Amino acid sequence: MEERDSASTRGAPRFELSGGRLSLDFANTVDNRPTEGRKELLNSYSDLIAWAEQAGVIEAEEARVLGEEGMSRPADADAALAAARDLREALFAIFSSIASGRGLPERSIAALNAALPAAMSALRLAAVDGGFEWRWAPDRRGLDRMLAPLIRDAAELLTSPDLSRVRLCESETCGWLFLDQSRNRTRRWCDMSVCGNRAKARRHYQRKKRKSKTGGGLP
Repeated sequence: MEERDSASTRGAPRFELSGGRLSLDFANTVDNRPTEGRKELLNSYSDLIAWAEQAGVIEAEEARVLGEEGMSRPADADAALAAARDLREALFAIFSSIASGRGLPERSIAALNAALPAAMSALRLAAVDGGFEWRWAPDRRGLDRMLAPLIRDAAELLTSPDLSRVRLCESETCGWLFLDQSRNRTRRWCDMSVCGNRAKARRHYQRKKRKSKTGGGLP
């Protein structure tokens, strides 16, 4: 997504979650990806925790625990952040290639496959209200434990009919991924209120500029 101003009000969301899937939102933690002004949004382990909490991957209490653990184990926190960025780049390579109709990146597919066994082994069945649901086994050691749900979501999307709906924002300065849920599958922007409106504004400016050059704007 094109860079937007940071939230100015306390408690406002720090991240834009417009991808429609957890794994796509995580791949979008880089702003202005195709440009020289590429902006990293996960600059610290605390940023990774904040994203995971906002995206619903972890609860507030888990975020607090991870924050404390990260402060007491800075080397492990740095390693978890590096692993998260590596996963993000693999996911972006895979889904952007699919959205663009390019050949699949074999190294990124291999990286995701390598991460799957540990992620899936963390799943447990829990009895809830007469039925069952998936839950993640509590793990008080790995500081990268918020990555398992992202890995599972990516695998589920890759094996889902929704894979054909994965798109890249058409803004030349954005490069964000999203799931096109429109009826006619014609959505072009990650967020109409940002990239869509700016594209409209640029087109309007270019039309006025062409008219002024040809005299079309003169009385």
